[in-house]
Amino acid sequence: MLNDTITSVLGIEAGHYTDRGNATGCTVVLCRGGAVGGVDVRGGSPGTRETDLLRPARRVDQLFAVSLSGGSAFGLDAASGVMAWLEEQGVGFRVTSEVIVPIVSSAIIYDLGLVTSKVRPGAAEGRAACVAASKDALAEGSVGAGTGATVAKVGGAERAVKGGLGSTSWRFPSGRAGLGGVTVGAVVAVNAIGGIWDYAAGRLVAGPRRLAGGDGGGGFDDPVGLLLEGAGRPVAGDGGGGFDDSPVGLLPEGPVNTTIGVVATDARLSREEANYLARVSHDGLAMTIRPCHTIRDGDTMFAMATGESGGGVDLTALGAAAVEVTARAVLRAVRSATGLGGIPAVSEL
Repeated sequence: MLNDTITSVLGIEAGHYTDRGNATGCTVVLCRGGAVGGVDVRGGSPGTRETDLLRPARRVDQLFAVSLSGGSAFGLDAASGVMAWLEEQGVGFRVTSEVIVPIVSSAIIYDLGLVTSKVRPGAAEGRAACVAASKDALAEGSVGAGTGATVAKVGGAERAVKGGLGSTSWRFPSGRAGLGGVTVGAVVAVNAIGGIWDYAAGRLVAGPRRLAGGDGGGGFDDPVGLLLEGAGRPVAGDGGGGFDDSPVGLLPEGPVNTTIGVVATDARLSREEANYLARVSHDGLAMTIRPCHTIRDGDTMFAMATGESGGGVDLTALGAAAVEVTARAVLRAVRSATGLGGIPAVSEL
């Protein structure tokens, strides 16, 4: 079977821990040989670990894993399990002949309360995601860090749509000058306050549900319209069904959102170039999530460059590919999700 997920990038493995019963989980992206890392954190409510180390001019230039987790700030503990597992494998930054320190960056989403707020991924779950990691095509939908994800919460949680985790990749043709044979992939856990927009088709995929007849079957409202006008407005492909005159709970309180992900490539990049790749990948989020990077989101994108394809780099084309795979991963996350905790997926509406 064709693998068009992030694990098609040379040097990258990935795996999930999924707890559907408690609507949470975590995902790990591994590079045993070490990758040049980058990061870009946006939005007003981020939850991260080991991001400063990835900035340009820092001494350590190797990143061995990124942990993406549910559980809000509690879920950052999953990275400890990833570190312990990598140390056991002899993978990490060698400080002395006897000391190896695996550099593991992490970001979390807020999925507490969809089913329970008392079960969160920790070290054991992070380790389990590592054990499950492989080069196989990465499972998508309501799995791993996307298990308890939801989107389109501008109109309140009762009108939300199920989010999830998506992954895709792009391989440059072998004859492409500067990037021949290079692969760029992304994995994104989509848990946004905003709705999801198909940028290619020009239509809303998931917005706050119009609760026509109380069954959620009345189509979607435009989330940006709700914010700007206080009521729904027509959008292409929204399914019809009328409008709500005075939406209740337009801006739910609490840090209930955040989209997090990794864009990886087997091109050889510098630290500055890896940070550029992380930065530009946010364009893929902005193309598909409306509104994006809000004060109630903590959107974070990591970059990992394994260098296994070598060669020169056309950074403009590589950045364009990073944007595309990130945007497509967002759409795949929501389209492949399944309902959970009373929140339906678009495939079920």
